[in-house]
Amino acid sequence: MFDIAAVCIVITALLAYVNHRFFGLPMAIGVMASALALSLVLIGLDTLDMAHDLRVAQENFVASIDFSEVLLQGMLSVLLFAAALRVKLHELKAFRWQIGALALLGTLLSTFLVGIALWFAVSIVDLRLSLLECFVFGALISPTDPVAVIGILKSASAPKDLETVITGESLFNDGVGIVIFSLLVGMAISGDMPATGDAVHTLIREAGGGLLFGWVLGYVTYRMLRSTNEYKVEVMLTLAAVTGGYALTSYLHVSGPLAMVVAGLMIGNRGRDEAMTPTSRAYIDMFWGLLDEILNAVLFVLIGMEALIIAFPAQLLLAGAIAILVTLLARLLSVGLPVAMLGRFINLPPGSWRVLAWSGLRGGISVALALSLPAGPSRGTLVALTYCVVVFSILVQGLSFARVVRRSVGS
Repeated sequence: MFDIAAVCIVITALLAYVNHRFFGLPMAIGVMASALALSLVLIGLDTLDMAHDLRVAQENFVASIDFSEVLLQGMLSVLLFAAALRVKLHELKAFRWQIGALALLGTLLSTFLVGIALWFAVSIVDLRLSLLECFVFGALISPTDPVAVIGILKSASAPKDLETVITGESLFNDGVGIVIFSLLVGMAISGDMPATGDAVHTLIREAGGGLLFGWVLGYVTYRMLRSTNEYKVEVMLTLAAVTGGYALTSYLHVSGPLAMVVAGLMIGNRGRDEAMTPTSRAYIDMFWGLLDEILNAVLFVLIGMEALIIAFPAQLLLAGAIAILVTLLARLLSVGLPVAMLGRFINLPPGSWRVLAWSGLRGGISVALALSLPAGPSRGTLVALTYCVVVFSILVQGLSFARVVRRSVGS
């Protein structure tokens, strides 16, 4: 495990240096693009009977990493907490209904739209996916990735209100999406359709339980922070809250991502205002900011390197293009259209609907969920489709997002 971590950090550091020195792209996009380019170069050289051993070595290295386990049970808790720690709660409260509707109703509607559209569309390329499998794809691809979204927002200069809504949606809709995904995968495995009441109960238990547990975890940590003024102890308390709290959510069967978001909001607002000295605030911000940047970069390097172990025959590449179009259309209909229709009632700048529709970046969470699918004849297809959407999302939407913001809301 130490050797794997060491190699990941070395590769990430080198690619981050190359990006900073020669390309100047946002770090998340730059390191992923560099890792993806490296993977494609190795594939090309191997096709020409060159660098075969090097490609095999890198393939074996990537295959040795359980991406789904590393992200969903490791990195995700830290990344979500670190992102929530910087968000001002009073700003979220001002748009709580908009954020709640986008995170819950928008994710449900997008899952349905993607599933239905993909089911009809894949017949064009003669792929066989059941309607339930298409809905599973809709569930794993519909949530926007907070790591990708917040990383891009830093350099987009969006209006503050719009940035708050985009950030809030990305923080909460992944928890909702993971719950929906789990329900649909359970249906696929068992072959049984759960009663509506059971599905709603599961959604309320996991999502509502995650929100409640996150509040309790954040409040207990806040009280402990308030009783000490030693910054080293306070940093360790926040780290313990994240690692221990996230591990506990799996035993309580509640949503870990939602719990981390709420705990981060509690500590980043009430804890920051009432329980920390200026020195403690500086060290906690520095610690979590640096940890966030490092893990963020490692995550996107791993996404780029995953190209080595995913098969992409021509049929799947065409299906991937269809999946990209379906996902973009579903985002437009589930988020962009409602915001455009309700314009003056949601207190956002004119043109915000275009920014919200284009801000649906997908990232590591979607890839991790796809890789967590049980073995089956359609798993490889769903993984490849997910990867196509994620790469397009980060490279195309990510690089053009600032331009869309400027043209849509005049920033």
